[in-house]
Amino acid sequence: MSNEMIARRYASALADVATAGGNSDEVAAEVHAFAAMVRSSDELRKAFVSPAIGHGSKEKLLDELIARSKPSKTTANFLRVLLRNGRLGDLAEIDGRFAAELEERGGIVAAEVVSARELDTDERSLFENDLNRLTGKKVRVEFKVDAGLIGGAVTRVGSTVFDGSVRTKLDNLREQLMNG
Repeated sequence: MSNEMIARRYASALADVATAGGNSDEVAAEVHAFAAMVRSSDELRKAFVSPAIGHGSKEKLLDELIARSKPSKTTANFLRVLLRNGRLGDLAEIDGRFAAELEERGGIVAAEVVSARELDTDERSLFENDLNRLTGKKVRVEFKVDAGLIGGAVTRVGSTVFDGSVRTKLDNLREQLMNG
């Protein structure tokens, strides 16, 4: 089974528990903070994934980190389950899937807008409003810049891509001229 599939299953299970407990925002923040802590420390990450370090030592280390950070019972139990199942090394991917799962359950869709230049506040608002209207859902937009687009923008919402870049239009024109 792929890491992505495993991350999706753990994220979905955690979303079920956190949503039922009414503390999904708190759990999301705690899991994200813990994932960032593990990601930022090579020693910590290696300690949790190394087969040379015994489970008892890993458990002691995790308990110490939990005692210091004082997460909710849901988060602490989830981290212990990951450790017991040898999946604490997948926490960063699980964290990303968990955030996406909560957004999906909340009717929020992630989108990415890549433009040839930095967009101003009005242009960003226009994109957000149009995407909200187009999808019929609340859209969380991430804006990026790629000067290679020459002009225009490429927008991704889920697996759908809207390509209005000048680069693509020129590529299409070149293709038509060569074949026509």
